[in-house]
Amino acid sequence: MRSVRAPLLHEVDEERLVRLVAKGDRAAFEELYRRTSPWLAVRLRRRCVDEQIVAEVMQETYLAVWRAAGAFAGAVVGGTATGWLWTIAARRLVDAFRRRAHHAEPPPAAAVPAAAPAAEEEALAASVGGEVGDALRYLAPELRQVLQAMVLDGLSVRETAVLLGLPEGTVKTRARRARTAMRRALA
Repeated sequence: MRSVRAPLLHEVDEERLVRLVAKGDRAAFEELYRRTSPWLAVRLRRRCVDEQIVAEVMQETYLAVWRAAGAFAGAVVGGTATGWLWTIAARRLVDAFRRRAHHAEPPPAAAVPAAAPAAEEEALAASVGGEVGDALRYLAPELRQVLQAMVLDGLSVRETAVLLGLPEGTVKTRARRARTAMRRALA
């Protein structure tokens, strides 16, 4: 049965795989993991250089997918399975950062502001260079976050709103302001 089923799962889209996972189908879960874990790990590493945190978030994300696959609304609400998966991962990453910050003792040198750029800034600089990269770096952080989520990560307005914990209208406004600022900077 497995040899017949494996090619069938290979042909199923991610949304259908999530529906099968909701029914407790382990093979569908394994196929979903095989397809999505590489790009999910890359996206998480763009936001966090700590491999331990990335591994924890990956594990928590797929555990949440296994447990909550029945709650996936999918195309009915304009979402995608990969967008849903990314939203879960992004929330788990924020939770991991909060846990670490809550339990961490500030180092003695914490009173001196750090001059080093954030890991996300370095990743952004590495992926987007030249005049565009310079223009992105000069954007206000809240505008850059929205632009990065929507343009570089390919998220929808709804997915960006969920990821950043903002109303959709705020995301649209910030995206428009960011694009206007980018046009001015590149003119």
